[in-house]
Amino acid sequence: MDAIEALTRRVSTPKLQEPGPSSEQWRQLLRAAQRAADHGQLRPWRFLTIEGEAREQLGQLFCDSALRDNPQLPDTFQQKFKNMPLRAPALLVVIASCQDHPKVPQQEQVIAAGAAAQNVINAAFALGVGAMWRTGDMAYNSHVCQGLGLAENEKLIGFIYLGTPASASKSLPSISEPEEVCQSWGEVQA
Repeated sequence: MDAIEALTRRVSTPKLQEPGPSSEQWRQLLRAAQRAADHGQLRPWRFLTIEGEAREQLGQLFCDSALRDNPQLPDTFQQKFKNMPLRAPALLVVIASCQDHPKVPQQEQVIAAGAAAQNVINAAFALGVGAMWRTGDMAYNSHVCQGLGLAENEKLIGFIYLGTPASASKSLPSISEPEEVCQSWGEVQA
């Protein structure tokens, strides 16, 4: 697929089914991630793949974390947390692994990890792999981060759900015209 076509036609795919990415597709997705903009070439990211039974373990971690926040959580909500990772055959956890650096502040490193995540979902679309980047409460939950092995200098950027699209892509949302989202600084100053 042409790069500009992939960038301007990409859509998220919330309904995913088996199979997940092949080993070669995983390789390509992770190679694309490493080409993200990266001031200082720090590569301030790392990734965890979650497939098979590990998805059930992640669901239990989500449920346990939710119960820590609300011990009275109804069974239906507990099951919802357990089922979250089962929405796709594979997940990629994107982690910003920030380092002390005199010229690259932590914020830039987190943005670089976000750019790596964006490269993954763009590459997935180009490869015909369905992808959905999700965050939500579990991405910001300290118990989840601890359970996934994040260090003190790390932040969870999100969970990228990956698999085969379960249905045809939804119609493309319109894209704003460039002049609607970009102004000349000279015009702003006038």
